[in-house]
Amino acid sequence: MKIATSIVIGRQASPTLAAQAVSQAMLKADITIANSVLLMLSSEFASDPQPAIRAAAKAANCTQVIGCSATGIFTEEDWVLDAPAAAVMVFGGNISIQLASVNPAQALLTLTAPNAINNTWLNDGNTRYGGISGDVIGQGPFSVWQNAKGDSSGRVEAFFTGVKLASKASHGLKILTKPKKINATDGYDIELLDHKTPYAALQKAWKMHYKSKAHSKNEASSPNPVPSHLIMAIYANSAEAINHGEFKQTTLIGHDENSGNITLAQPLQAGQFLSWGLRDQASAEADLLATTQQLTQELGAKADFGLLFSCLGRGPFYDGIDHDLKVITQQLPNMPLLGFYGNGEIASVGDVNQLLPYSAVLSLFSAFSP
Repeated sequence: MKIATSIVIGRQASPTLAAQAVSQAMLKADITIANSVLLMLSSEFASDPQPAIRAAAKAANCTQVIGCSATGIFTEEDWVLDAPAAAVMVFGGNISIQLASVNPAQALLTLTAPNAINNTWLNDGNTRYGGISGDVIGQGPFSVWQNAKGDSSGRVEAFFTGVKLASKASHGLKILTKPKKINATDGYDIELLDHKTPYAALQKAWKMHYKSKAHSKNEASSPNPVPSHLIMAIYANSAEAINHGEFKQTTLIGHDENSGNITLAQPLQAGQFLSWGLRDQASAEADLLATTQQLTQELGAKADFGLLFSCLGRGPFYDGIDHDLKVITQQLPNMPLLGFYGNGEIASVGDVNQLLPYSAVLSLFSAFSP
């Protein structure tokens, strides 16, 4: 296949990094002119990406260069954080990237700045997958580009020609409780969950998880306090939807010791169902493994390349090793892979496009036979 990636790391945000990455990828793909280029630049380029974009277009001998800036970027060979870098995927042969001027049959690769997102656009009839450009604290500047130039709309929408696509989100959560019905809410507060105070139920679930984990490691079973920063509220309109993985999720903001209420980042409604989930490295790794295997089976053919959009709170942020990247490269060795660590992920869950937290969205592509 005439598809290849390259990543180049430097000391300064120089256009040379982008040109070198493209040249190396084209050499690996055995092409002299690229049909299209996906270009990811580290956040050091975000304030003025245009010189690097031009350098990439010149090296590729094409103007169909799309991409965005992000805190961390990666290919199947390496990943980088906190250093100027450029990562690219080049396309030759029968495969190219087309901008979505009309509604295509294929799902849309979507790259967007945080300030360009709205629910009307997110669910405009197109199925989407992608990620949110940004830096480590979710502030500006943000940059996206298409046609080898920055785009003031803050969004890029495109699709691939000549390929079959399989895409799925991996939430990577350890589910602590079965779905319970919400009985009463007050704004962002959950007041009654299965006719009980929600914080007491969460404490009980956490103690059971902690004791089980401690027992497996032969450690003391006295639990630590509930790690609120790692807890996610998983919710849907039915228990069945949660059990089938078709849920939404939001973070826990705080709790009231006296009332037992829990405050979430999103307001939920009485009648919805809620489970508590834990952000957990082992669960994230196992879930992404299952997702990779499922997508490979769905393709029904060898995956020729892949895209991965991973949250800043995953990957190397667990323990300095990108377990997401490791899972995919072990399952699909030598497959060209490109992606970034962003401030949110976009995927279709239960036929609804969602902006996801702490997730990884994997998309695999298989080229049509000529």
